[in-house]
Amino acid sequence: MPADASAHLRIARPSRDLGAVERFWVSGLGLDVQYRHPADGTPGRHSLLMVGWPGAAWHLELVHDPAAPVEPRPTPEDLLVVYLDGPVPADLVERIERHGGRRVPAHNPYWDEWGVTLRDPDGYLLVLSTRNWGSGRHAVRPE
Repeated sequence: MPADASAHLRIARPSRDLGAVERFWVSGLGLDVQYRHPADGTPGRHSLLMVGWPGAAWHLELVHDPAAPVEPRPTPEDLLVVYLDGPVPADLVERIERHGGRRVPAHNPYWDEWGVTLRDPDGYLLVLSTRNWGSGRHAVRPE
């Protein structure tokens, strides 16, 4: 069966510190822990943390291999964008900052116009966008 719009999406990233990124994504943004697997010393076994919102068609997998760590190498264009369809709540930004996030200017000024960009403890960027993905006046529509 070919992939279609109902296919679930997993975004996997290396992490230096799963505890720090859990605080950012779970305690800060408000995602749920969907699965956790600590490394048990078995060669080739990674520690991992999967986070997301229940019922969402995506989740984020954060991986750490204690025996052979992979250094995260985010670029200014590696973004995870959450479309809020309204103003970015100041208390949400403050909560994310209290849990290890750092507000930064976006590499692309479009995101400063339409949201707030925060860096996670591994250096990856989260954009909280005031726009929506769909129809309407402020919608982002793929070409």
